[in-house]
Amino acid sequence: METERNNDTARRERSIYRVTILGSIVNLLLLVFKFAAGILGHSAAMVADAVHSLSDFVTDIIVLLFVRISNKPQDESHDYGHGKYETLATALIGVILFFVGLGILWNGGMSIWHVIQGQPLEAPGSMALVAALVSIVAKELLYQYTALVGKRVDSQAVVANAWHHRSDALSSIGTALGIGGAILLGDDWRVLDPIAAVVVSLFILKMAYKLVVPSFEELMDRSLSEEIEADIRKVLLEFPEASQPHNLRTRRIGNNCSVDVHIRMDGNLTLTHSHEITRAMEQRLRELLGQGTFINIHVEPRKE
Repeated sequence: METERNNDTARRERSIYRVTILGSIVNLLLLVFKFAAGILGHSAAMVADAVHSLSDFVTDIIVLLFVRISNKPQDESHDYGHGKYETLATALIGVILFFVGLGILWNGGMSIWHVIQGQPLEAPGSMALVAALVSIVAKELLYQYTALVGKRVDSQAVVANAWHHRSDALSSIGTALGIGGAILLGDDWRVLDPIAAVVVSLFILKMAYKLVVPSFEELMDRSLSEEIEADIRKVLLEFPEASQPHNLRTRRIGNNCSVDVHIRMDGNLTLTHSHEITRAMEQRLRELLGQGTFINIHVEPRKE
């Protein structure tokens, strides 16, 4: 059983590394291409999009570092393993996204203000538009593949990274519309380029919120949902010897759950019988919540 679990962990880690390394290579190529296209094409929106790709590259590195740590087994200093390092990685990705979004919002807003003040903007070049279209296709394909792997291996950090790819694809759509409008509609519409940058920033900030809030709730040991806790009580009451589950405490530890609960049994049961029942309960709970679930069942004599 232990060997099989170690093999599963190794396969999971290899899958995460493969998809993350692929993403980092694509992000590195895109960010170089986008920076060149943004600077040579005089496009604020494309430079903002390049910064977003840079944040993608940084988060790939974070995932590579933290997933290896999170897969380490329990040790003397970490009785519940290292799963929360992956949650921390997800939170860091969200925080990076938040500050990237704020920076893009500020720069785009300042460009719009300069236009309002009568300062002219340079027309974006066609190279910037081509870069935006390439980015849309590449990042959407990368999102689909990364999300598929993240769900298969049940990794919050990989799924978060997939959404980071999707947010980059969405930002490139806004960038393409802004650059295309500024090119096709003439000088009076060059402001569409920074407007696109502002729209992109709002997508990024929304995605950052969706990543940061659940991660911080988990780091603060928020309980599992009421529905899951109701399912836990239902599983315990499937055993006729058990009654009155109480003092139920739950939380997530990375990709695993932790359950601490008190139950009552007939005080005349032998210790061996009581132990067999609780072992069966633990197995049923692991079937419900995952084999890595930490379970502590405290048995009390039933009051007749």
